Amino acid sequence: MKGVPNYLVALALMALACSIASAYDPAPLQDFCVAVNSSTDAVFLNGKFCKDPKLVTPDDFFFAGLNTPRNTSNQLGSNVDLLPVDTILGLNTLGVALARLDFAPNGVNSPHIHPRASEILIVLEGTLYVGFVTSENSFFTKTLYAGDLFIFPIGLIHFQINVGTTNAVAFASFGSQNPGRITISENLFGANPPIYPEVLVKAFQLDTNVVESLQKKFSQLNTNVVESVQKKFS
Repeated sequence: MKGVPNYLVALALMALACSIASAYDPAPLQDFCVAVNSSTDAVFLNGKFCKDPKLVTPDDFFFAGLNTPRNTSNQLGSNVDLLPVDTILGLNTLGVALARLDFAPNGVNSPHIHPRASEILIVLEGTLYVGFVTSENSFFTKTLYAGDLFIFPIGLIHFQINVGTTNAVAFASFGSQNPGRITISENLFGANPPIYPEVLVKAFQLDTNVVESLQKKFSQLNTNVVESVQKKFS
C-alpha cells in the first residue's frame, strides 16, 4: 500500500489474525447438534434451557449422599456415579461436573475417553493404579494413595484399577457440565447396530468367532446399563 509504512501493515495483519483466532464456536455439550431451519423442529440445544431466576431454589444447586458407598457387585468390581447437569440442574452453563468412584479390590474403571472434558481425580481411600495414553502412544501412569491427585487430559484414553487389598474411593471433577464417556470395549463391541465384525477382526487382530462373542457379550452388557440408568432417572 503506497504511503503506508510496512510496520503498520504488519500490525494490521497481526491484529486481523488475532481477531480471527480469538473467535470460536462454543464447545459442544453433547455428541452432535444437527441444525434445523425451523424452530418448530428444534428439540435440543447446546446445553439446557434456563429456569426462570425467580423460580430457582437452593435445591437446584444441592445433592446429598456422596458419603454413601456405591454397589461394586458387578463384572468390573467398580461403580462410577457421574453427577452431570442432568442430576444437578444448577450446573447448567457452569462448565463443571463431578463423580464418585468406588472400587472393590481388583475393581477396574475400564479404559475410556471423556470427549468434552479434562478430569482431576482425587483418591480418598485405598490404592489406585491409574494412567492415560497420548495420541503418540506414550503411557503416563502412577500409583495413587489416599490424598493423591492425578489429571487426565481431555480426549485421552485413561483408566483406574484398585491394586490394594481393601475397597478404594475416589472423587473426580470434570471441565464440562456433560463430559461424556466413550468406553473403548463397550462402545466398539457393544455398538448398536453392531460394527461389521471384519473391521474389529482386523483392528484387534482377533479371530472372527472371538469378535462375534465379544459383540454378543457387550451388547447385552450395554442393554443392562441402559436399563439401570433409565431406572435411576425414572
